[in-house]
Amino acid sequence: MDRTTRQAMIYATATAIPLAAIAALLLYGYGSPTSDTAEATESARPQATGPVSMIAPNIPSAAADVCKRLVSALPVALRDRQRRPVTAGPEQNAAYGDPPITLTCGVSPAAFPSTDQLWRLDAVCWHHRDDGDATVWTTVDRQVPVQVRLPRKYEPATQWTIGFSSSVSTSVPTLPAVPSGCRPNVTS
Repeated sequence: MDRTTRQAMIYATATAIPLAAIAALLLYGYGSPTSDTAEATESARPQATGPVSMIAPNIPSAAADVCKRLVSALPVALRDRQRRPVTAGPEQNAAYGDPPITLTCGVSPAAFPSTDQLWRLDAVCWHHRDDGDATVWTTVDRQVPVQVRLPRKYEPATQWTIGFSSSVSTSVPTLPAVPSGCRPNVTS
């Protein structure tokens, strides 16, 4: 084998190996569905738009006024999930998407051990608990407690719950004394 042929083979090999590696990476990266594509496919399917079955707890008139203010301040959509009608208490309940994410205003205050973690999401303090096929988030720093129920398919749950925080913080007054885990860190 002469020198020119050997040199051509070396150049061909040196070029072919990186190109094959790049092709393999592209096929691996684009050939299988990622969570983004799966989510895009999921959100592209038709969403239910019918009423969501909910109950409306009896609440005092002052709390009912706060709840009306909150529900009217809620967004039309929570991320890509459209708001849906509810079967009861449209002045204190709201629902989004399919399966439905639900919000209820005027629930009983959350009872939890003092060692449980509290989540401060955009100026609102939430307590979270597991409830079978959903997670339940309840405000612990508001005069009228608000509860959000998120089916497990909506992950991470904090990213969905925070979508309600702005409306809650502007519509529902803060308690005079909030749990210590809810106080913002203040540095002097």
